[in-house]
Amino acid sequence: MLFSSKKLTIPAPSEALPGNPEPMRVTNRHFVNGHPILPPFPDRLKLALFGLGCFWGAERRFWTLPPIFSTAVGYSGGYTVNPTYEQVCTGMTGHSEVVRVVYDPELTPYRELLKVFWESHNPTQGMRQGNDLGTQYRSGIYTYDQAQFEEAVASREAFQKRLTGSGFGKITTEILPAGEFYYAEDYHQQYLAKNPGGYCGLGGLGVCYESG
Repeated sequence: MLFSSKKLTIPAPSEALPGNPEPMRVTNRHFVNGHPILPPFPDRLKLALFGLGCFWGAERRFWTLPPIFSTAVGYSGGYTVNPTYEQVCTGMTGHSEVVRVVYDPELTPYRELLKVFWESHNPTQGMRQGNDLGTQYRSGIYTYDQAQFEEAVASREAFQKRLTGSGFGKITTEILPAGEFYYAEDYHQQYLAKNPGGYCGLGGLGVCYESG
């Protein structure tokens, strides 16, 4: 399939598609563990946000961590308000496909989520992940506080050393403060649990992440 070069460049805000007046309606129950995926969440819990390619397989990597409270897939990092999947796929919203993780830091330290992130995809490919090509598949860590930001930056530096030592190139992962998270359509939520034989193009590089 041929892709236009536009899909490899994030649009300027003035070029982005107009938004939609209503947010996406989703079922407030995680298909795997039954927990809510919509706020409010218990006070002890924190949020983490990651983009690592097609969000179907990416979400599964996080919900399989036993202590995770819930996960949800959506769109973030762009300009279009309340985007649809079809709009994101045009490359004209600026958003990436992301997974939001709701977790208890006492049970699952943020570094454990970073380990899953780095080991589950190829963070050196720019605007693509495997055969999935376009700005929506870019690698990104979107942080909710300064502690997450600093840990994410340190993790990128540490993993770069591991990749360089294994003969891989430069990491292209963006690390930015988390913007608005827009839920994806209901059928995308926990997609691979609802469709066990569904597509998953996610694959790591076989390099272990070691923090510190």
